[in-house]
Amino acid sequence: MIDKTFDPNSLITATREAFAPLIKAQQEGFKTLERLARLNYAVAGDVLESSLARMHAGFAATTASELMSKQTELHGQLIEKLRDRAQEFSTVTSEIQAKFSQMGNEFAAKAVHARKAA
Repeated sequence: MIDKTFDPNSLITATREAFAPLIKAQQEGFKTLERLARLNYAVAGDVLESSLARMHAGFAATTASELMSKQTELHGQLIEKLRDRAQEFSTVTSEIQAKFSQMGNEFAAKAVHARKAA
């Protein structure tokens, strides 16, 4: 029969080590979610600014041709902003993919090391 004394500190340490990858993945997931939410908020702000500018242009225009030229200019500006935001989304998603791939490799390496140690 094995007579070992119960050590709660070792149990807590083992639990922390077992759940460390999950906690790290959860933290990275929340950071990712925050970044994407901020980007979506920025896009919504761009669209709102464009809408307000269009409304002001509608009230300020005296002729239809003046209104059309101003609307065309504002439309071009919005398209440029949205193109820049799309590039930001692309960059962020590639960074996210690389980060989670790196984390997966780290977790797999730790699991292999733990398996060899056991």
